[in-house]
Amino acid sequence: MMEKYKRTIFSFDRNNSDELCQKEWLITNGLGGYASSTLSFMNTRKYHGLLVASMEPPVDRMVLLSALDEEIYSNDIIYELACHRYPGVVHPSGFRYIKEFTEDPLPSWKYNIDGIQVIKTLFMEHGANSVFVRYDIHVPPAKKNCTMRIHPLASMRDFHKLARRNAGILQEPSNNGTIIYLDPSDGSEIELHLLSNSSYTSSSDWYYNFEYPLEMERGYDFHEDCFHPGYFEMKLSPGKNEMLMVASTEKITEISSASMQKAYDAEKERIYMICQGSGLTEAFPSKLALAADTFVVMRHSTGKHSVIAGYPWFADWGRDTMISLPGLTLVTGRYEIAASILSTFAENCKDGLIPNKFPDHSTDSYAYNTVDASLWFINALWKYLEYTNDICTVEKMWNTVNDIIHNYSKGTSFGIKMDTDNLLCHDGQLTWMDAKVGDTEITPRKGKACEINALWYNALIIASKLAAKLGADHSGFEEKAEQVRRKFEQVFWNEEQDCLFDCIGYDAHGKEHRDASLRPNQIFAVSLPHCMLGPAKEKSIVRKVQQHLLTSRGLRTLAPCENAYIGKYEGDTLQRDRAYHNGTVWPWLMGPFVSAYCKTKGHSLRSRMYAKELLDGFIPHLAEAGIGNISEIFDGNEPHLARGCVAQAWSVAEVLRAYSEDVLLQKINK
Repeated sequence: MMEKYKRTIFSFDRNNSDELCQKEWLITNGLGGYASSTLSFMNTRKYHGLLVASMEPPVDRMVLLSALDEEIYSNDIIYELACHRYPGVVHPSGFRYIKEFTEDPLPSWKYNIDGIQVIKTLFMEHGANSVFVRYDIHVPPAKKNCTMRIHPLASMRDFHKLARRNAGILQEPSNNGTIIYLDPSDGSEIELHLLSNSSYTSSSDWYYNFEYPLEMERGYDFHEDCFHPGYFEMKLSPGKNEMLMVASTEKITEISSASMQKAYDAEKERIYMICQGSGLTEAFPSKLALAADTFVVMRHSTGKHSVIAGYPWFADWGRDTMISLPGLTLVTGRYEIAASILSTFAENCKDGLIPNKFPDHSTDSYAYNTVDASLWFINALWKYLEYTNDICTVEKMWNTVNDIIHNYSKGTSFGIKMDTDNLLCHDGQLTWMDAKVGDTEITPRKGKACEINALWYNALIIASKLAAKLGADHSGFEEKAEQVRRKFEQVFWNEEQDCLFDCIGYDAHGKEHRDASLRPNQIFAVSLPHCMLGPAKEKSIVRKVQQHLLTSRGLRTLAPCENAYIGKYEGDTLQRDRAYHNGTVWPWLMGPFVSAYCKTKGHSLRSRMYAKELLDGFIPHLAEAGIGNISEIFDGNEPHLARGCVAQAWSVAEVLRAYSEDVLLQKINK
């Protein structure tokens, strides 16, 4: 019988603060809101906070509650449990009291404060901008006159910005707590409700010059002031004590042990049902199934589900969502959510383009600047049908598929059109390698990109098959697909390198330029459900990618032998953007590599064992950066340090999908 939870416990040496201040934890609420910090509770990013609320789910996110500073008074000695970085100093150093961190089923910390034992547990209510904090405190009989105080620190600002002392943050008392709000003269209705089972003392002052080192490294502003409204206080008796805290955007009238336990049990049971529903019994994929839930959110503007591309700073992106959908929802058996996500993007399709990015704020417009998101949508819909046989849902989205093919064929926005040779061409910066600084394209790929045309063929074959299932005419799709197949190899095969050209571009005079840069995009010409090349060429591509691009953390975006290769993702925005697709490792690419490798080996036992070894290489990473999650990117050079977002949807999704489909040979239509 599968255990409900496999507990992951971290024990710490009080003299080693690096581990506690570098590893990050994250919990989410299904709305795009979250709570996150380091294991020491020292905020190192402007995105850290104990309540980062989504005011227009899943976007318009605000850091409302930055931190809770705890103090224990015992025999006239003050023990400070908090940890902050100020210019030139870390103070207080409460990490010295942390003895243990437990990840599952919900994060908790065990402190030892001169014999006083404290267990601090955090969780969020799913579907609400509320965070609950419970302190279980055991006071030895020898300890006299013990008191615990909790000092909330509020930011009340957009999570991309930083706060400075201002007169716009106000508070008013409430039952056993306080309400912090922004000056209503600004038209704001944002409130932070703080409630405890202890007494509250108001003070309304400010703490200054918190320093966020990771923002400093990234070249952004990194100093902030936080509003200190007052403190909560409880007298501690010998034996067991319980102090409770709730922070919420919603009005909460009371808090008790029973009400908090009920909320805790509900979230714990929800987590258990996700693990059980996935049908994955091995520890690693089971953990990834739980991580997958982190990214699934409700979009209130549509009333349906969407996918946050990455925490802490990304919103829901079309390309990322469609690539992630199989791993996040189909492999885990969450078919209704998969259908809801597909519907969200289908309903927002415009001129054959699904949104590349939903806006961070409800007043902003959608962005459609992507050539591949719509093609990935068709692929995701096909995968959905394979897993579910739900032809009724697919039929509802047939018009979207037809619209995509029609618009791509005749031409649509951003120069996306089928050329006279039936291959797709497009303007620059529309593929996933889209980094741009000002007007400078870091990886220029205007023209015909290899993976875009692999996706185009795949989409045409899928459209043909779907049309046949639905009784629609499919001859036009088949004809286009065959013409693409005949032309693709002729245009893209690089005889000298024995692999594919990355992109076919054209200069101002229309002269053709074939980009022979060794990049991972060609792997999709082997990994997609419907491909064009023969077995020998597919094997050659896999060997080339394996030899030059494969690392323990995914595929490099450019081979080290190339002049443009950059092995470290570091420095200011310009330096990082130059490295982003010029050598930086992306773990999500491990999924298509594993699929391509196993395909060319006939999914033999030996190939599956090799694939398992590659994917199991991520197990240590689950405890390296974002606890229980997979980062966005890694350095191209060893030791492949984690960079970017600490939790990325397609990183988790593609590792999980490949593990399930290619290693475990998970049955379709399970």
